[in-house]
Amino acid sequence: MKLKNKMMVLFLTIILVPLIFAIAAFLGFGYHENIDILHELTKEDIMLGAIINKRFLSFLAIAMIVILILTSAIITMWVNNDIYRPIKELSYAMQRIAGGDFDYRLSGAGESEIGQLYGNYEQMRLQLKENAEEKFENEKKSKELVSNISHDLKTPITSIKGYVEGIMDGVADTPEKMDKYIKTIYNKANDMDVLINELTTYSGIDSNKIPYHFHILNISDYFSDCIEEVGLDLEQKNIHLNYTNLVSADTCIVADPEQLKKVINNIISNSVKYMGHDNGEIDIRILDETESVKIEIEDNGKGIAAKDIGNIFERFYRTDSSRNSLQGGSGIGLSIVKKIIEDHGGYVWATSREGEGTCMHFVIRKYSEKNDDVII
Repeated sequence: MKLKNKMMVLFLTIILVPLIFAIAAFLGFGYHENIDILHELTKEDIMLGAIINKRFLSFLAIAMIVILILTSAIITMWVNNDIYRPIKELSYAMQRIAGGDFDYRLSGAGESEIGQLYGNYEQMRLQLKENAEEKFENEKKSKELVSNISHDLKTPITSIKGYVEGIMDGVADTPEKMDKYIKTIYNKANDMDVLINELTTYSGIDSNKIPYHFHILNISDYFSDCIEEVGLDLEQKNIHLNYTNLVSADTCIVADPEQLKKVINNIISNSVKYMGHDNGEIDIRILDETESVKIEIEDNGKGIAAKDIGNIFERFYRTDSSRNSLQGGSGIGLSIVKKIIEDHGGYVWATSREGEGTCMHFVIRKYSEKNDDVII
């Protein structure tokens, strides 16, 4: 029974019981006072009636006292069981939550108002527990990110310092050596730039404030420029690049050119990082999907295990969990790819076979003047 109904029953009991006895007393007195033949009664009859009335009043008073005591006892028991004790338990539970203990549960209290309060507490407890666990996990991952990037920045910085000292000490005493040292310094500086850019983008992802500047891009012109830039970098790393464009020359998309370039660079950087052999090869294909453009970036690297393929776009996920691995990396590159592509209204996925290579696929809708919902 709900608390409201219980209080209503008690209220009616407190009101009706004395009223019933009062009516009974009134009727009892009225019966003796309104008898027409009262004057014919003897003295003994009158005295007997007085005694009966007195006993009746005494019985009535005792009955009312007993009923009031019982009613008070029932009220006290109900208030204790249905109000005081649950509120005390709820207060204790709130103290546990204030102390950071989100595992203390309250047993159900039925469908009463207190039961609903317990249910609200349980929902709050679960939400706070989930938030606390998410906060802990984010803090853990943020510390891991700082540790990863610190580790990965240290390597190129050490190399740059070493090659600069070699130039200063005259070790690079031939044009060939000087050219090699300068190229190495340039590559290491690029590696640092990639890590810093990833950290900046990650900060934007975490606050959902990645700056976008959308433009209508001709897909053929845009990727021709990208391929030229990426090709030079891959050539220095002895990786062969193949490019295939199967879309018409006037095909356009709406995209942020800088952010889309970040997608391509992150995917290629990931392919290079996990190539695993010297005969590296990367294929970039632009395919026509009627209303969309599909981009495939495939490598002939060591591939990704089936158990890992569904998790590679999660932040900080690394198929090689060892920080002593030669690949390094922040662990957020592909999560950045996923975020940017989804913000462009597209989607991304991966296919892979261990020992054969990995292919990254992403799709972006074509631009059309009929698309009124496109914001530039």
